[in-house]
Amino acid sequence: MTDKPKNNNARTAALAAVGAIGSAAIAAALLYASKRKKKPDAPPSPPAIPSGEPPQTD
Repeated sequence: MTDKPKNNNARTAALAAVGAIGSAAIAAALLYASKRKKKPDAPPSPPAIPSGEPPQTD
């Protein structure tokens, strides 16, 4: 058998691409999570029946 030199350039480029895509995905996930945390809480809903008034029915 003859020994052929292995071309690692393609493998190195593929690993670099996977690393870049993975890093971008992690960064996007962290930005999304931080935006969701900073959102203010929704104001509480008003009570169903004002105090002291009977409900209106038709």
